[in-house]
Amino acid sequence: MVPKRFLLYIGLSAAADLQWYPPKQTWINDLSQVINGTGTHGFIFNSSVLPPGTPYGTYNWCNMPHVRRSEYPIPDAEYQLEYVEVIHRHHKRTPYAANTFPHETYSWDCSDAGLFYYGQPLNPTGNTTTPTYWSVYTSETNPFAPTGFNGTCAFPQLTRGGLDDSWQHGQDLYGVYYDLLHFLPSELDPSALSYRVTNNVITSQVASMLISGMYPRTSTSKTNTPLSIQHPSTDSLEPSYTCPAATTLYGAYSVGSTAPNWTAHLTLSAPLFAQLDAISGIDPTSSDWHQSFDHYYDNLSSRQCHDKPLPCSASSNGTNSTDPACVTQDTANTVYRLGQYEYSFIHRDSALSLRAAVGSFGVWIAELAANIRSSVSTSTSTSPSSTHRTIYRHNVAHDGSVSKLLSMLQVDVMVWVGMGAEVVFEVYSKRGEVAGAKRYLRILWGGQVLVSSHPSLGAVDMIDVDVFLDYVDGLVGARAEKVVEFCQS
Repeated sequence: MVPKRFLLYIGLSAAADLQWYPPKQTWINDLSQVINGTGTHGFIFNSSVLPPGTPYGTYNWCNMPHVRRSEYPIPDAEYQLEYVEVIHRHHKRTPYAANTFPHETYSWDCSDAGLFYYGQPLNPTGNTTTPTYWSVYTSETNPFAPTGFNGTCAFPQLTRGGLDDSWQHGQDLYGVYYDLLHFLPSELDPSALSYRVTNNVITSQVASMLISGMYPRTSTSKTNTPLSIQHPSTDSLEPSYTCPAATTLYGAYSVGSTAPNWTAHLTLSAPLFAQLDAISGIDPTSSDWHQSFDHYYDNLSSRQCHDKPLPCSASSNGTNSTDPACVTQDTANTVYRLGQYEYSFIHRDSALSLRAAVGSFGVWIAELAANIRSSVSTSTSTSPSSTHRTIYRHNVAHDGSVSKLLSMLQVDVMVWVGMGAEVVFEVYSKRGEVAGAKRYLRILWGGQVLVSSHPSLGAVDMIDVDVFLDYVDGLVGARAEKVVEFCQS
């Protein structure tokens, strides 16, 4: 039973409508279509590159659509860009070790990607460093065989494909905000641009390539670029701060719960789980693998994004076609449909999702609101120091970060946010208006205007920025004080 305090917390404030509004009905949140359907409704799961003739903007788990010059919705000439903040999920990687099978039948090598780890004296500089990277190997002397994939990869790690996608993401952002809009500086300027990552090293690896893609002309390999990072116990971007109330709330209606509207799809999927368990060697009693499709989804999609075959049973000589000892494409597609259904239910379809997201990610959106307010304040200032303000912030995060943000924005169609999935906040003024005049907000999701189910937001295209800030304040409070209150309840 859901504690009453969770239900009462969602309501109306004097400043803004804080109600949860349901998302649009599509195949994604229609359990009948998910269970009985076929294919993936045009969603791509097997390459960073879209098939010929597929329009950009199509859902691509391996490399989600983002802001790009050729598709960018250019605002009316009366608007002048003042501030940009980007948050996106890291790019493609190997699966997490916890999501690999006990015995994988082929190896996975990553010798084409060097992930560097080294230290260097700063302020003042000192002895020079040698760039070093980890190279995974298996010792012939070590009698203990690793679980999961053999080979030269870490699980997880950003792959060569993920590095290349990160670089292109940076190129595309620069193509819009410098080449098209003439907003960014031509050179990498730490006083104008800020990059932030989480404590998971994957986000730093993405950031290093993305920055190089944005500023290849400035020899970023020779430029020490800081990546802002918060303490691992309180990081708002990952997020990793403790919020027992949010954890309890998620557990009351979603993964791990016994709520009938959550367990319905798991019950209907029992034959599918049995088939996957027989091939993978996963213990049918393992709760981690059977309380959601997260593990199987990550295992199968990571393979297909890197052009690796779907798995066969370790005890068979399967050919990975229609062999019952192999995962077929039809089976994988069913897993992908179920994964989409789960993410929509967790983050949008349940009326409890808004409150849970506010508790677990509300600190970051409070920081975003503070950044927007600071930008508006400094852009209208006549102080000489205002010319050295931060005009662009970039956050490299995770699917759990972006999905919770979309939950708070009440996006009208929720999907499992794939690799590189991006949300952009743009703040505009109107040309010719006096200092202190109104500011306008546009939010881009997947490179296009985000559409929210919330009536005060709707299509977030040049809405009064105060409408958005009032909504955020109503949810999380000043300095995220309502988040603290909720988390400690």
